[in-house]
Amino acid sequence: MPAGDLLDAPDSGRTFPDGCHFRIEVPTVNSVQAAATLLAESRRRGFTINRITETRGMYRHTAREIGEYVALGKDFGAEILMSVGPRAGYDIGAGVQTPEGSRISYRLRGQEQIVRAVEDVKRGVDLGVRGFVVYDEGLLWALGRLRTAGHLPADLHLKVSAHCGQGNPAAAQMLEMLGADSFNPVRDLTLPMISALRQSVRIPLDCHVDNPKKSGGFIRTYEAPDFVRAAAPLHLKTGNSALEGHGVNPGPQQVDDILRQVEIVVEFLARHYPAARQSPPGLSRSPVAAGTPTEA
Repeated sequence: MPAGDLLDAPDSGRTFPDGCHFRIEVPTVNSVQAAATLLAESRRRGFTINRITETRGMYRHTAREIGEYVALGKDFGAEILMSVGPRAGYDIGAGVQTPEGSRISYRLRGQEQIVRAVEDVKRGVDLGVRGFVVYDEGLLWALGRLRTAGHLPADLHLKVSAHCGQGNPAAAQMLEMLGADSFNPVRDLTLPMISALRQSVRIPLDCHVDNPKKSGGFIRTYEAPDFVRAAAPLHLKTGNSALEGHGVNPGPQQVDDILRQVEIVVEFLARHYPAARQSPPGLSRSPVAAGTPTEA
């Protein structure tokens, strides 16, 4: 790990396996209709959305809906990540309803919830899903071991959510060792902090460019080029500033606002960091970044 946050934010020097520096991710796409509109409209407007992330919880969708998500990913060459459904906020425990308990609302309570979460993933795998958002480090460890043992597909992508509350190099290395294929740090890290994360792990980072009002409401469009320069390979998470909070279903106006924000971010990348290359549709799932190996 570096001696501290990297105030000079040096160039990352790494890329995705396809040689590109960044990909665009739109989170909180919690209906098939919204996913279809975002992917079709982005193509019509001339820019690429590489990844769609559902965050409401996979077990709140029918098998038909999950199948439609998967089909959209294939049709548009986009990665589809579904969130593992069970979490403390959906459980019967009263603790998460308190101010203190709300901090753990996305984690799992009890072993039965681990079992159900694994079953949620198996259901998704059977329906064609290969990317999952994980909110609990214990579940990440279990899924990583199941994948290594051959009980889950080898090409399974495990993304750690920002709701895990991790944001330092030691935590990043821990998550990578537990089986994470990409890591979403907390949303309000400075550029030197993000740069230190990049020097600590090889897996892609997933960094918020903007965010809903309920989790800060910030819009960091001018910082997006520096995120790519210092932290490639990474997914730029953008569009959430159109929403009030997480776990909601965006309406037609919100979907249009998401598209506008994505288009603005892509424009700023072209203007302020024209050397940065975005992965085209139909991306590789390989989790390992190309470049100089990390020394912990």
